[in-house]
Amino acid sequence: MTLAYSPNAAALLTFAVAALCTALVVPVVRRLGLRWGLVDAPDSRKQHTSPMVRLGGVGIVIAFSAALGLTWALGGFANLPAEKDQLIWTTLAGALCFFLIGLADDLYALPPLPRLAGQLAISMVAWNEGVRIGNIEIPMGWWGGSDLLLPLPDWLSLLATVIWLVGITNAINWLDGLDGLAAGVSGIAAVGLLSVSFSLHQPAAGLLAAALAGSCLGFLRHNFNPARIFMGDGGSYFLGFALAAISIVGPAKGLTSVSLLLPLLILSLPLADMSAVIMGRLSEGHSPFYPDRRHLHHRLLRTGLSHRRTVLLIYAFTQWLGSLALVLVNAELRFLWLALATAVLIWVLVSTRRALQQPAATREL
Repeated sequence: MTLAYSPNAAALLTFAVAALCTALVVPVVRRLGLRWGLVDAPDSRKQHTSPMVRLGGVGIVIAFSAALGLTWALGGFANLPAEKDQLIWTTLAGALCFFLIGLADDLYALPPLPRLAGQLAISMVAWNEGVRIGNIEIPMGWWGGSDLLLPLPDWLSLLATVIWLVGITNAINWLDGLDGLAAGVSGIAAVGLLSVSFSLHQPAAGLLAAALAGSCLGFLRHNFNPARIFMGDGGSYFLGFALAAISIVGPAKGLTSVSLLLPLLILSLPLADMSAVIMGRLSEGHSPFYPDRRHLHHRLLRTGLSHRRTVLLIYAFTQWLGSLALVLVNAELRFLWLALATAVLIWVLVSTRRALQQPAATREL
């Protein structure tokens, strides 16, 4: 059996294996975490009220790696150019290194600055190995001209790449405040990257995205509210870096190109949330790493939304933004219909919440 000439079958197999492996491995990780006392204690900033194992990222990494290993063994990465092959393995190695930083924080509660220094160092190594934003693409087709592709000087390419990799990684990490939120948003983003990678004939990046999406789906089996396990910083760092790196090594490498536009739109909520939180903390004289309850999901909970409805609303907004990105990328009507359907879902989630909050007498009238 070979998958070398069947990219769609390779993606489906990779997705299915990653989802199944994650669903099977995570309960084992949970049992071991409980046995060894590796749990996250509740406090005033957290939503859980009992100790929870926060090593779910171990299961995600094992399943992701197993799915890609099987796909590689069956020839799914056959005929890949040498330079693209290096980018794929650099992405995997970088994601594993980010995972180790997060895992060390889960186990030993590392201070913020050493974590950030490690992230910056790994991102610079990844840039040196070719995972880099190398050009600025200026679209001119709308005005009848040809697109302009301007190469970036090395210092600017390094700066843009490091900000991209570290920024998205920490946006996903900060999003991991409610059951299933980070895994669901990452899964939606990965499916979007899978779609655009295959539409632009970049199957290698698509296979990475398929493994990431499958791992997120399998993890949600145990992490959606009420969660039985958390992914921890190890899991969120792994998902964030993998998502950011795949968007670079996939369809293109320009700052305004398809590969960066899609995750930028999909992750605009967590990125905006991270920016707002940092600015709010700095304005009050606190460190950007000062823990508080300023995040988007905290604000939505304070409006009266339930835990699940808050998560589903952020899912819906993420899917809506992703659908708009796919419309811009592919200009296909089906994605426009998906965006419109998602907008209706958002309206239903918000309007039903308001209806439920009205007094009974008012609703009867």
